Amino acid sequence: MSSAAAAAAATTAAAAAKLAATPALAPARRRLTLRGNPPARRGVAAMAVSTPRSAAAAAFLERRESELALHFVKYQGLGNDFIMVDNRDSAVPKVTPEEAAKLCDRNFGVGADGVIFVMPGVNGADYTMRIFNSDGSEPEMCGNGVRCFARFIAELENLQGTHSFKIHTGAGLIIPEIQNDGKVKVDMGQPILSGPDIPTKLPSTKNEAVVQADLAVDGSTWQVTCVSMGNPHCVTFGTKELKVLHVDDLKLSDIGPKFEHHEMFPARTNTEFVEVLSRSHLKMRVWERGAGATLACGTGACAVVVAAVLEGRAERKCVVDLPGGPLEIEWREDDNHIYMTGPAEAVFYGSSVH
Repeated sequence: MSSAAAAAAATTAAAAAKLAATPALAPARRRLTLRGNPPARRGVAAMAVSTPRSAAAAAFLERRESELALHFVKYQGLGNDFIMVDNRDSAVPKVTPEEAAKLCDRNFGVGADGVIFVMPGVNGADYTMRIFNSDGSEPEMCGNGVRCFARFIAELENLQGTHSFKIHTGAGLIIPEIQNDGKVKVDMGQPILSGPDIPTKLPSTKNEAVVQADLAVDGSTWQVTCVSMGNPHCVTFGTKELKVLHVDDLKLSDIGPKFEHHEMFPARTNTEFVEVLSRSHLKMRVWERGAGATLACGTGACAVVVAAVLEGRAERKCVVDLPGGPLEIEWREDDNHIYMTGPAEAVFYGSSVH
């Protein structure tokens, strides 16, 4: 092959690679089949018609449709984004934690806060949810992720209207319900307040709970309340010196890792920094364990409302503003369960050769 022909083939292959991800289709589309060969996407079909298929382009497309291709749907819940994988045919994830970290890279991969796998249910559950964070670690569960999980299931199963599912997670049984307006309401279960079960080494300050405990971080004494939603959270409304926290002024990349890796949290921790706007309206920013600063954290929003109630700062039903948008959180007194309501949307469909 001449140098000019080789350059043309490489250019065509690069153009084909850019078409591997296709924008989300209208909600009225028919059932998706993500296992095996997916139906032809409009972008790839257009490329085949308008561009001569060189040997390099043909090889790319054939490789894309082979067993080496991971087919996925990108979802987001308030900007917290995930690569969703149909893994219903196996209890073993289709990619390793190391591969997941590469996929989540926003410069060299697809870009996401995590990879979520829809797996067969166990112990009476309809499905099992597993997730690998962007650093390859595996959390117990993810609140925004479980909303995306529910919408992804509805798409896979071609379900319309209101539906609920029993989801087995590392944090126990989670029950999301798709509502008529497209939002997902999730029964997140009961919060865990016992220090050793969160886990944290901080001593209890209120019965068995760790409420407004002193934590030395970066030369300041922060007052923190610790909550587990199946994964650990450290919630703070400010330091002893600074009673009112303005969360937009924080440099999360500086302070966040110091909380996450603090010796008082043997399993590391998610950290929420909270500003009280009213007794029913809270504003938060989050540093997630294994993912860093994200636009939203569902379990974190739940933990924030629990902490605000325990500290006497808020009512049991609140709107929580996150950088990606608001979540509705309710900590019911009758059953001690926390309910989270928010959106989840498909962004695009794609394949990744690995």
